[in-house]
Amino acid sequence: MSDFFRAADFPDLLVGLAVPDDAAVWRVSEERALVITADFFTPVVDDPFDYGAIAAANALSDIYAMGGKPFLALNLAAMPAHLPEEMIAAIFRGAAEKVREAGAVIAGGHTIDDEEPKFGLVALGWANPVRLGTKGAAQPGDVLLLTKPLGTGLITTAAKADAADWEHLAAAVEWMKRLNKAAAEALRGGPPPHAVTDITGFGLLGHAWEVAERSGVRLSVHFEALPFIEGARQYAEDLLFPAMAGHNASDYGEHVSFAPALEYEEQMLCFSPETSGGLFLSLPPEEAEAYRARAEAFGQPTWVIGEVLEGPPHIDVV
Repeated sequence: MSDFFRAADFPDLLVGLAVPDDAAVWRVSEERALVITADFFTPVVDDPFDYGAIAAANALSDIYAMGGKPFLALNLAAMPAHLPEEMIAAIFRGAAEKVREAGAVIAGGHTIDDEEPKFGLVALGWANPVRLGTKGAAQPGDVLLLTKPLGTGLITTAAKADAADWEHLAAAVEWMKRLNKAAAEALRGGPPPHAVTDITGFGLLGHAWEVAERSGVRLSVHFEALPFIEGARQYAEDLLFPAMAGHNASDYGEHVSFAPALEYEEQMLCFSPETSGGLFLSLPPEEAEAYRARAEAFGQPTWVIGEVLEGPPHIDVV
């Protein structure tokens, strides 16, 4: 498609098919840009309200990752004709409450009949063109940070197999429903990040590879520094990985070197997909500390998980 729509013909398309990222960005003026994204998926939990809230938080996350503030959303829904109306209403209500929490509004949407439920949003946000968050400018010496723990894909997969502790699932649901709003607000208090993305279906290493490749740098990720939701490592030992973990390992494994001491289960934890994950940030050391302090003031946890090194694009998990 980038050959069909030449970037030179659309100078106001700041981020699009020519340089893929978390969302498209269109310059409206020198001080304002429109951030646009769309995301939807099949249910990851049984509760319809939680499903709607998680799907909304996941879609809005791309706006936050690009440095934007959401202001408007449209529902995207594909629902079985036999699904009770009260369940559909609960999905919509869960999404609506999450969008309102983000300070945005749902202005409509589109619904079709489908055999399997699918739900998500088209989301729009405003951003400053000179403060966009992108994947392509991580620099050697930067610190790598994460703003949510990992393990949602593992825990929800275990739950589908009736193998998850309800407390572990409840914690995963709360993290998936949590907006990346505070993490993004803390970024606005300092200089723009060198690189930022959110961790979703490609897992930690898939999205980290996008940063390494686009930035032309080597990343070092410290496994023991990675935060995991309680239960995730247990289900990894039970090999309850979602199918996407294997796909991610096949797609990105050639770009990753693991320390010999890391077992297969530990390696696959890093490839396991996430739903509505946290922001993955590359910041210079002094700004990383300042960011963590601002984030703490917002009640936003952060974890230092590695650093950026010189060298050709690659990821070392040590």
